[in-house]
Amino acid sequence: MPDVFINYRTGDGEQFSATLESALTARFGADRVFRASKDIPPGAPFDQSLIHGVRRSGALLALIGPGWVEHPGLRRPEDWVRKEILEAFAHGIRVIPILVGRKTERPTRDQLPGPMAHLADCQTLRYDHQSNAHDLKRIGDALSTLVPQLAANDSERPPRQPSPDATTNTATGGNSGFLVQSDSVAGDLNSNSPHHNRIHIGPTHRTVNQSGDGASYAEGDNTNHHTFGRRDDDRR
Repeated sequence: MPDVFINYRTGDGEQFSATLESALTARFGADRVFRASKDIPPGAPFDQSLIHGVRRSGALLALIGPGWVEHPGLRRPEDWVRKEILEAFAHGIRVIPILVGRKTERPTRDQLPGPMAHLADCQTLRYDHQSNAHDLKRIGDALSTLVPQLAANDSERPPRQPSPDATTNTATGGNSGFLVQSDSVAGDLNSNSPHHNRIHIGPTHRTVNQSGDGASYAEGDNTNHHTFGRRDDDRR
């Protein structure tokens, strides 16, 4: 399913349409971008292919070059640039005007034929060959944000960061043979501690009591007691 439909007029934005298609294809995949000269196979009905391509898209990019507004075709109902844009509006598909060139201005309502007037209200993006990489990335970023299907196939999407609430465990041990794994540890392991070697683990009510020959671990209301007795051989 093509998620981006590139709308352009031959002789005004045609060259950029190929550049844009190449950049978006590299980022989102070849089957995600529709451009008539590439995607309509020989012998296929031209009009049905265009209408079908518009209706299946998530966004239509209308490439507006320096002579776009003045072109007489824009005032003809049979003009395909006009028909594709109106088809997108009729089916609730987002239309994004791309101003091609540094000096190309956003069309105003007064410059557009009545049915096309809504195009003047659509937020634009700009492409200029002198800032080629920056502008192409900005267009791709906008599409990735606005069209969920593209976001799922975005090769430039940053990797997911671990949640800040994720728990980090630390394991420590020594020559005595004890290993403690915990969120955070506070306490006194000295055998002379007045607190009988209570080790508090993490922010919850979990306690390890260590004294004499054994140790006990408690979490909430549950307590497990472990006793490690010494044989006579151990005291030698």
